[in-house]
Amino acid sequence: MNIPKKAAFTTLGCKLNFSETSIISQKVIDSGFEKTGFDTKADVYVINTCTVTDNADKKFKQYVKQALKLNPDAMVIAIGCYAQLKPEELADVSGVDMVLGIEEKFNLPQYLNELNKRPYAEVHSCEVSQSTTFYSAYSSGDRTRSFLKIQDGCDYPCTYCTIPLARGKGRNGSVEEIVANAIKIADEGIKEIVITGVNIGTFKDISKGNSRTFIDLIKALDRVKGIERYRISSIEPNLLTDEIIEFVSKSKKFVPHFHIPLQSGSNTLLKRMKRRYLRELYEQKVNKIKTLMPDAAIGVDVIVGFPGETEALFLETYHFLNELDIAYLHVFTYSERPNTEAVLMDGIVPKNIRQKRSKMLRGLSAKKSAAFYRSQLGTNQRVLFEKAEKNDQMFGFTENYVKIVYPYHSDLVNTVQKVRLLEIDSKGHVTAQIL
Repeated sequence: MNIPKKAAFTTLGCKLNFSETSIISQKVIDSGFEKTGFDTKADVYVINTCTVTDNADKKFKQYVKQALKLNPDAMVIAIGCYAQLKPEELADVSGVDMVLGIEEKFNLPQYLNELNKRPYAEVHSCEVSQSTTFYSAYSSGDRTRSFLKIQDGCDYPCTYCTIPLARGKGRNGSVEEIVANAIKIADEGIKEIVITGVNIGTFKDISKGNSRTFIDLIKALDRVKGIERYRISSIEPNLLTDEIIEFVSKSKKFVPHFHIPLQSGSNTLLKRMKRRYLRELYEQKVNKIKTLMPDAAIGVDVIVGFPGETEALFLETYHFLNELDIAYLHVFTYSERPNTEAVLMDGIVPKNIRQKRSKMLRGLSAKKSAAFYRSQLGTNQRVLFEKAEKNDQMFGFTENYVKIVYPYHSDLVNTVQKVRLLEIDSKGHVTAQIL
């Protein structure tokens, strides 16, 4: 009797990476491996890497050490954005046996014929310009939600970003292909889909001879039976059209939750970043959403410490965000990335100043989040309960992304319940009463 070899996976970075890890791991399972947790002994450890921040680079090395501690003889493979962008750098990390690039990672099983430690890491990576194929992906294994990949790559050369260098030009699947994946997700009993990609608003399908855009895709997804909720993970403000906002406001499946990257509230810095909008457009989009959906949650990405960010320009961002009707911030401390325009810019902000400004914006985010939660108390909402249990409690999210805590009941897992929001507990979650 042959005992199947075990493969473990871990993912750094974005929702798109999670969807790809899921589909790649399934291919490995289909080739005869047994999937196991990354914190257990395995024969192969696969790390899906990120290159957005320095912290992601450091975490990669930590995961390599963790894997080799569990099994010194295990094969360690790096895939993902960092693997495409800096393959030789990853190959030099002690204990790494193989590095697979943007195309090669989707053919992982063919590299697993020999599970021996290598004296030197093998690198299999094409030039990013050669990557023109769109690989469908969606995450599974979570009974509650799935990340559905609709698009990959990016044609927006922002001066701070390495993603176009790591993932190549923008590309996507057809409407039919993505809808088919949504149907598969529904067949698994999953209730919520998070639509993800690098720059999803650029979606354009010309497979049928006529051009179908993001609005056509979400209208098609809206008709898929079995899915109760869709979230639009992140969409550029210049691509978030009024038509999309109006559609979401009327849809029974697309929830009133938007995540819209801002990056800076200063037009001076937006131009240096080569963003394709100014703060006035961003404000218009927020106002449009809140006019049609007063209870909508709006999340914002913002970068702190970008070259040229003076105290005055930082305060422009701070005050702009303070006045906006938003629910939370994702704050990123600028870190220099090789081969970007920004790394050569003058006006470098000292790292201690970057940290100070990050702390200020995270404090503002906490204030905004608490105010948004308070505004929802006493309202009736629909909550999708998750399977996670902690201290005899379970959690769920409302359509507008308020985190609910409730006494654990197994029969509530992966069900949508109508509740009344009662009060905010000591950990910042909202208690609720099922109606």
